Amino acid sequence: MENRSYEPEKTAKDVSLQELRDRLAEFARVRGWEQYHSPRNLLLALVGEVGELSEIFQWKGEVERGLPNWSAAEREHLEEEVSDVLLYLVRLADVCGLDLGHAALSKLVKNANKYPVAAFTRALP
Repeated sequence: MENRSYEPEKTAKDVSLQELRDRLAEFARVRGWEQYHSPRNLLLALVGEVGELSEIFQWKGEVERGLPNWSAAEREHLEEEVSDVLLYLVRLADVCGLDLGHAALSKLVKNANKYPVAAFTRALP
């Protein structure tokens, strides 16, 4: 199999969780990595990637939205680590048989009920 199928398209587009899941499953399958992708192993890899992501911010103090003072290299490094976290999370959900998109939307509804807008609008300036 050629690596071409893993290349991102040149134009921006929304990528579905299903597309990521399918590409990750194929990526692991053709490399024989499925044997190593147990839920525990994927979780530990995910935690490691979150650590690498945290390391980027560790000594920066508070960072402005949009990262206006970051170099192109810093932004690229952040993009790579955020992507690693996302990819391991998608792979973990798949290996566990979870529908990550549905679970995330369901959790958003639960959070909306738990934290109703009316309870927080009084606190706004």
